[in-house]
Amino acid sequence: MKKEDVLPLKFISMMVAILLMYMTTPLFASNFWIEKGTEFLKSFGGSETAKELSIEEIGSGLKEALRVGSGNVVKQLGATDGFNKDSTIHIPLPPSLDKVKTILSRVGMSSLFEDLELKLNRAAELATPKAKQLFLDSISKMTFQDVKQIYEGPNDAATQYFKSKMTPDLAAGMKPVIENSLSEVGAIRAYDTMMAKYKSLPFVPDVRARLTEHVIEKGMDGIFYYVAKEEAAIRQNPAKRTTELLKKIFTK
Repeated sequence: MKKEDVLPLKFISMMVAILLMYMTTPLFASNFWIEKGTEFLKSFGGSETAKELSIEEIGSGLKEALRVGSGNVVKQLGATDGFNKDSTIHIPLPPSLDKVKTILSRVGMSSLFEDLELKLNRAAELATPKAKQLFLDSISKMTFQDVKQIYEGPNDAATQYFKSKMTPDLAAGMKPVIENSLSEVGAIRAYDTMMAKYKSLPFVPDVRARLTEHVIEKGMDGIFYYVAKEEAAIRQNPAKRTTELLKKIFTK
């Protein structure tokens, strides 16, 4: 080795050591240290690629986490009794039917509203898999700024993003699915049967219930509830990081 090469080699070794020190600290997870590390490399002839790859990996990792999370939720809630036997997200009858429920219970007809309530949950279970593509579409449309805010945000940042940005589209997309599902599982027939028995009783007040809107609202609440739990678990629990990219991105 030539004597004149010793100084540059020592300097390069020092540069690498400093950069590794930055990378092994939790703060390296922030864009601040990514950018500082990239600037450091560039100042000694490094490439812009380091910065681009870091940002791309963060974006890819976050989107992959959301795909994994939404996939888990769809699988769980789209199964039989995914809603019905989950006390946290079980869909009750609309509040407007409380009087109907009370009066029918008094005359021994509680099985009618129990049947309807079961079918509302079955409709949500049947519709949940149809929502998966809507989540995937939303994930694919995320901008870099969206990714940055979600990555640096709290454990439910992505879920809050979905709720604030995508709820109208999700509701619109789920509506025809829920309407068809209510018919397929017999909820409309069960509702008509219950109301016919109710109206046959003397002196009962008139009631109205919007079953489709009710199931959409409660169904989306259930989906978002578990998406938030999946998101937090992937961020916090190493066992939930099921791919190498997730392990790399969310290990700080």
